[in-house]
Amino acid sequence: MDLQARIDSYFDDPAVRRELVSAISRLVGVKSVKGEGAPGAPFGPGPRAALEEALKLCGEMGFDAQNYDNYVGLADLNDKPTQLHILGHLDVVGEGTGWDTDPYTCVEKDGMLYGRGVSDDKGPVCAALFAMKAVRDLGLPVTKNARLILGTDEESGSEDIAYYYAREPYAPQAFTPDADFPVINIEKGHYHPDFGASWPAVMVEPRVSVLSGGFRVNVVPPEAQAEVLGLSASDVRGSCGAVEGKSGAVFTLTDMVGGVRIHCTGRNAHAASPEEGINAISALLELLASLPLAECDSTRAVRAMAKLFPFGDTAGKALGIAQADPESGALTLNLALMTLSETGFSAKFDARVPICANGENCAGVCTAVLNAHGIQVTGDDGMTHVHVVEADSPLVKTLLECYETYTGEKDSKPIAIGGGTYVHDIPGGVAFGCDFPGFEPRMHSANEQASVENLLKSAKIFTLAIARLCQ
Repeated sequence: MDLQARIDSYFDDPAVRRELVSAISRLVGVKSVKGEGAPGAPFGPGPRAALEEALKLCGEMGFDAQNYDNYVGLADLNDKPTQLHILGHLDVVGEGTGWDTDPYTCVEKDGMLYGRGVSDDKGPVCAALFAMKAVRDLGLPVTKNARLILGTDEESGSEDIAYYYAREPYAPQAFTPDADFPVINIEKGHYHPDFGASWPAVMVEPRVSVLSGGFRVNVVPPEAQAEVLGLSASDVRGSCGAVEGKSGAVFTLTDMVGGVRIHCTGRNAHAASPEEGINAISALLELLASLPLAECDSTRAVRAMAKLFPFGDTAGKALGIAQADPESGALTLNLALMTLSETGFSAKFDARVPICANGENCAGVCTAVLNAHGIQVTGDDGMTHVHVVEADSPLVKTLLECYETYTGEKDSKPIAIGGGTYVHDIPGGVAFGCDFPGFEPRMHSANEQASVENLLKSAKIFTLAIARLCQ
């Protein structure tokens, strides 16, 4: 029996399927949202409990499992020199609202698993762990070690991986099963400056006295609100229709003492794909800029922001930083945060920048354009690097071959993304699975889901990849 057939036979066993679902269920059952750090629990009790459960699972499966200071867990395939690191994470984002099932109970229905973490990233972690077990159980002739690294802080900054690699060497090769197939070999860099302006308080009307929107820099803001003194709901209502029709945002107007309160409801999305959301801040700015406001500093700031970050401009055209290259694609921009008061405003955007972007044509242009509108950059942590692993590298070529073996696809190509994965700062690391093209996992949303069939197929692909990379 050839290698592919042996791997197929192993994972087609109903008992293995049941064991995989059971393992995922155990991990999903631990609410591993980041909490307040404490001695022995750097990211709170939830991530630590998930790590303990995962390491218990690894031990039951016969692996040498180690707890690395409660930052990460380690499971080694064997005691030979390490060739491959596989990085997965056990922490999850909060459950939010809108679930049809208990988010911390893994439910299977019609071949689909539901629960927080089934796709991001507890399900893929288990697929990788079972792949290592398959390599061992099948007696595949590997001469080097594969190490599964179980992280606990991927969703909130990846301090876990930074802690580990500050003390341990990188492996010659690495991948994370926390993204998409076939292979992600390019991850754009980030640019997210703080900027704003200040002014003395004035009493002229109508004026915008308060504005706030957004809650996280890497999320398209789903809500924003403002208060306008000197206008009523009836004064504003006639201007809402055009902006609502253009943007898909919804405005709610409430009269208050001396003015009107405006609430804008948009739709969140990841900042790496801002075109998929409805930016409530940009929509609100467009509405405010259309109102008959008095000439004052807050009005000038609102109009400048509406001009520089118009609704629908997710490429940075108005700001003058739109650019693209064939390898990594186009720059994307998300106006993520904004707060305005009687004496000034502050804001922050999240740009995902391609290989061609640099300090001169991106950060420099942005600063100059903002300054021309009386807005200053108040905090700039610089542009992070673009992560690139060459498409013709042995790792990428091998992983693509393994993917094609189990999907039947031909001539698959690695892809570039705007998001950052666990391997963004790891030399030579790529993202590899577990989401197949066309499947919607609902990551970070209600009713997060994973296909059992896809997870088993991923485990087969990982088994073949480990066997080839570690032989």
